[in-house]
Amino acid sequence: QVQVVESGGGSVQAGGSLRLSCTTSGISMDYRCMGWFRQAPDKGREKVTEISGYGITSYVDSVKGRFTVSKDNAKNILYLQMNSLKPEDTALYYCAAANTGLCSRDAYTYWGQGTQVTVSS
Repeated sequence: QVQVVESGGGSVQAGGSLRLSCTTSGISMDYRCMGWFRQAPDKGREKVTEISGYGITSYVDSVKGRFTVSKDNAKNILYLQMNSLKPEDTALYYCAAANTGLCSRDAYTYWGQGTQVTVSS
């Protein structure tokens, strides 16, 4: 059985930092596309960043220069380092895993339950 579990969320003031972690069981992150998504209240789910099985990353424009995704294949952990946080970053953040190394729109198969990030002004 595949499980995806996020951790590291919390409440911070604007300008602060948080690091989210995601672990998987039942699947390896090696050579697998992994992504971070978020959903704010009354808004649709948004892809924040992803990292392909070959290490290629992409970010939504609103977080470029502030967020960094990384993956430790040996430990099977995905990270999201979030710096210079803004109130508009407040959302439930989800980790997702694809069944392929290439990231594509419909690639994601396994999802975590999410971890809440709240940024106050």
